Amino acid sequence: MSASKPDGLSRRDFLGVTGALAGAGLLAGKSTAGDGDNRPAAGGLGPDPVKFGLRVNGKDHEVAAEPRATLLDVLRDSLDLTGAKKACDRGECGACTVLVDGKAVYACMMLALQARGREIRTVEGLAKGEDLHAVQAAFIEHDGYQCGFCTPGQVMATVALLEKTPSPSGDQIRAGLCGNLCRCAAYNRIFDAAAAASKAK
Repeated sequence: MSASKPDGLSRRDFLGVTGALAGAGLLAGKSTAGDGDNRPAAGGLGPDPVKFGLRVNGKDHEVAAEPRATLLDVLRDSLDLTGAKKACDRGECGACTVLVDGKAVYACMMLALQARGREIRTVEGLAKGEDLHAVQAAFIEHDGYQCGFCTPGQVMATVALLEKTPSPSGDQIRAGLCGNLCRCAAYNRIFDAAAAASKAK
């Protein structure tokens, strides 16, 4: 008794057709990457270090790093800006918070190449000489730390919050800083410092 052939495509036919379509799509044209500028996509670089520029705290820097290097690693290892701390290294604690174009970001979760052409601010760039930023001064005045390891990230997250919401409510402060962990649980003093900084002139 001969086996009857089922109606429709066989598995082999299906795989052949989809493979051909996928290949045709790849040959039809290249995809664009990035945000519309002419910078090469990170996927087309490396694996060796590549040279590129970063603007950090108002200064331009030329760095050489592998495309896989995070912004945190380049700040700490290439530019010697160690205020942003390497703690969880997976975007869970906020100890590495920096500002990129005014927004708080986890530097451990952003490739350094993604920061090209953008304004990066770290805790080292807040003070003007011996004059502390209002947020830094408020953290000292209100004892907004214990061990101090998370403090740079807490300070930068607070700066981002106050630049976006100059007079935040208590709930807005807690929501704005919810991505930054303090293992010492100094949250009440951190929130007090943020509230005081919002009132500083």
